[in-house]
Amino acid sequence: MSDNAKGLILAVASSVFIGTSFILKKKGLKQAGSTGTRAGVGGYTYLLEPLWWAGMVTMIVGEVANFVAYVYAPAVLVTPLGALSIIISAVLAHFLLKERLQKMGVVGCVSCIVGSVIIVIHAPQEHTPSSVQEIWILATQPAFLIYVVASLSIVLAFILHFEPRCGQTNILIYLGICSLMGSLTVVSIKAIGIAIKLTLEGVSQIAYPQTWFFFTVAVICVITQLNYLNKALDTFDAAIVSPVYYVMFTTLTIIASAIMFKDWSGQTVSSIASEICGFLTVLSGTIILHATREQEPRPALGTVTWYVSGDSVKSFEDEHLITIRNSEE
Repeated sequence: MSDNAKGLILAVASSVFIGTSFILKKKGLKQAGSTGTRAGVGGYTYLLEPLWWAGMVTMIVGEVANFVAYVYAPAVLVTPLGALSIIISAVLAHFLLKERLQKMGVVGCVSCIVGSVIIVIHAPQEHTPSSVQEIWILATQPAFLIYVVASLSIVLAFILHFEPRCGQTNILIYLGICSLMGSLTVVSIKAIGIAIKLTLEGVSQIAYPQTWFFFTVAVICVITQLNYLNKALDTFDAAIVSPVYYVMFTTLTIIASAIMFKDWSGQTVSSIASEICGFLTVLSGTIILHATREQEPRPALGTVTWYVSGDSVKSFEDEHLITIRNSEE
């Protein structure tokens, strides 16, 4: 079995577990929000919910499979296959969370599958670095350093400026943080995976400080991702979070991996064009799936309006209207 085939099998298994984990975590967050402070507004009562932990365990299993898949196959093959997790989460959300899946949503699911097949057929064979020091050279090239600095700057701007102002109303804030940090997570995890693989083959990479640097970066990025993904899931519909997160995460991960590992180096123009077309087909499917989903109703935020009968003062600032009538005895 080729390395790409191993990566393919692991990536598919990962999508099954991760797609299921979205639903389990969403149900756990709902139950926790009904008895305590919601995660979307800073609460952590979901840590006491067994269903949320079941979702976390399922996600960890999926991420481990994904982790190993990146060791065997390039990111341009592994990452787009995450579209399968969208299909799984959408179907499960339809039955378990009563989030309706429209007919066009089915078309979106089919598009994701077709695009994934095209990518698998034209995926490049990856050259595995011979040491973690070689990976370090790739990570410190100017082009990738520019990407890292730009990503971290945007993340800090989102966290410090935009989240307090529009994090509860704009899904791109939370998922932008998750996706940017996720792209750095993938390249770090790929470096760690290669180091582990080389160590198991007899070429130890444990003594190199670069190995532990990549490990530290991966841990920080994963913790940040989980925190803001929980906020996104608790604030927005799971069927919206999943595809939007996939589109942003996949695009940024492919860009980061292409810059650092030069995944498309040596491929023909036709193969690269086919992969891009497959990727665009997957993105189209996720957009269709996203556009045809019904959002979960949430309490509206804003100023409470009021009306006093008999007075000339009237305010209609928002959609809420509370009537107060004063009667004289």
